[in-house]
Amino acid sequence: MKPQLADVIWWHVYPLGATGAPIRDRAGDDSGHRLGQIEAWLDYLIELGCNGLLLGPIFESVTHGYDTLDHYRIDARLGDDADFDSLIAACHERGIQVMLDGVFNHVARTHPWVAEGLAGDTDWEGHADLATLHHEDPRIIDAVVDIMCHWLRRGIQGWRLDVAYSVPPEFWRTVLARVREEFPDVLILGEVIHGDYAAITEAGTLDAVTQYELWKGLWSSIADTNFWELDHAIGRHAEIAARTLPNTFIGNHDVDRIASKVGQDGEIIALALLMSLPGMPSLYYGDEQGFEARRGEGFAADDPVRPPLPATPAELSELGSWVLAEHKKLIGVRRRNQWLTHAEVEVLDKQNATISLRSRGADGEEIQTDAWLEPTYGVRIRAGEEVLYEWQA
Repeated sequence: MKPQLADVIWWHVYPLGATGAPIRDRAGDDSGHRLGQIEAWLDYLIELGCNGLLLGPIFESVTHGYDTLDHYRIDARLGDDADFDSLIAACHERGIQVMLDGVFNHVARTHPWVAEGLAGDTDWEGHADLATLHHEDPRIIDAVVDIMCHWLRRGIQGWRLDVAYSVPPEFWRTVLARVREEFPDVLILGEVIHGDYAAITEAGTLDAVTQYELWKGLWSSIADTNFWELDHAIGRHAEIAARTLPNTFIGNHDVDRIASKVGQDGEIIALALLMSLPGMPSLYYGDEQGFEARRGEGFAADDPVRPPLPATPAELSELGSWVLAEHKKLIGVRRRNQWLTHAEVEVLDKQNATISLRSRGADGEEIQTDAWLEPTYGVRIRAGEEVLYEWQA
């Protein structure tokens, strides 16, 4: 993995939702060419301070993208190979790294692999429309290696491995060893929700892991005015970061919007803390505008947190402009202090409504972050006597 890939700040987009593609009723909508809409947001991504585009599923699927039908074909609702090539070229022109979402634990039950006996003995986590792959089958190993290399040859720099924790680690070890023979610098991010994050990452030879424990500690401690919880989460985070690269976040395509959890003021506190901690941050599209939404129930449960974007950033509401401005400042602090990716962190003091933490780099760099929830929300980041960022509601 290229060292600079660990320092990327990703803008995480769910393409089917962001481009307004129909999720379940696809009748008459198989030539959308919507992938090109994302090109209109690349300069916005750069202005935000990010330098990576983390795309949710873009391969042909039945509904939401995680029920894949063909890993080699761009979903017809999004476009075709030409649309993909155009997007990749536009990203490379701007120095934007691209990561794709690889769903290699399961496929749609109507995927040809099921009929070929390569999947289908068991449903994945009770979802009858999803068939778990037979990861011990050499044909599946060969197929996943070929798929990953195919899109790396097409210009991407990394893979997010969906539900990586459900796949046997020996499968990842075998597949990734072969992929790295051709692409030694590829970045592999594993989605892990529960369990021993570092151990799962090490066993599968992944480069990075989604840090859900920290996400939970950040929003919950603010919502409950209980920074003791965050203190515990940061202690765990420090242990994980000492062994592997955590992907840190305050929102993604599977959870309630952070602003709906803690309000827009609370979101700024959460982001300031996130940007002060070791790891590889990602920001979920719309969070930087203070978007609010909660997951629902049933088949459409995720739709509210995966909304369409307007055609261009110029069409965004002015209501989110102040949230965007604070995001730019905090991301700027992070980009000017890239040593934070691999920093050591310790909590200096905490009470229910206040917390102070110190992050240190290998060459003696140091910042201190103080956050408080009473009498009003506020945060300050400083290096010695120099104030790098300060905000109060």
